[in-house]
Amino acid sequence: MSSGAKKALIIVDVQNDFCPGGSLAVAHGDEVLAPLNKLMKEFLDRGEPVFKTRDWHLAKTKHFADYGGTWPVHCVQNTAGAEFRAGLSDDLRVTIISKGIDETADGYSGFDGTDLAQTLREQGVKEVWVGGLATDYCVKHTVLDALRQGFTVKALADAMRPVNVNPNDGEQAIEEMRNAGAEIVGNAKKAAGIA
Repeated sequence: MSSGAKKALIIVDVQNDFCPGGSLAVAHGDEVLAPLNKLMKEFLDRGEPVFKTRDWHLAKTKHFADYGGTWPVHCVQNTAGAEFRAGLSDDLRVTIISKGIDETADGYSGFDGTDLAQTLREQGVKEVWVGGLATDYCVKHTVLDALRQGFTVKALADAMRPVNVNPNDGEQAIEEMRNAGAEIVGNAKKAAGIA
């Protein structure tokens, strides 16, 4: 472990619609479950906080292509697609952060339109570890916002996978996070979708 600073684990959007078979599936998205479950247990066993973010969209939102946005319909509130992926550990001590509700925000980051930064500060957290889906969108934006908020960040390469709308998006996201000051922990090629 690094310094004695209090840490938190942020698990980003490991939801059915982002996993194989979902409406906005990330290739190999299920591969993040095992490493995230292991980390979740380690953090909770040490009494350190764990957060799960989730896209929690309204049925009609500007986030969707049908209403002027970019993406197909995904993670609509109270639908099977918005549920956390089966196999992702559940624990009453985990705090769920819902995002993508605010029409004025893009909703990629776990900090965007949520009280995550305030909650982390109230709990004395100085360092966050971030993994989940997808490397090149919600994980990247969560990492960058955590850095902007003054947290030390470890981006968990073995526990994230990219959408790769363009072939190099995952690689570029890793570089962007590294250049912004995040420590990339693990296999960056996997996180970029090239291993």
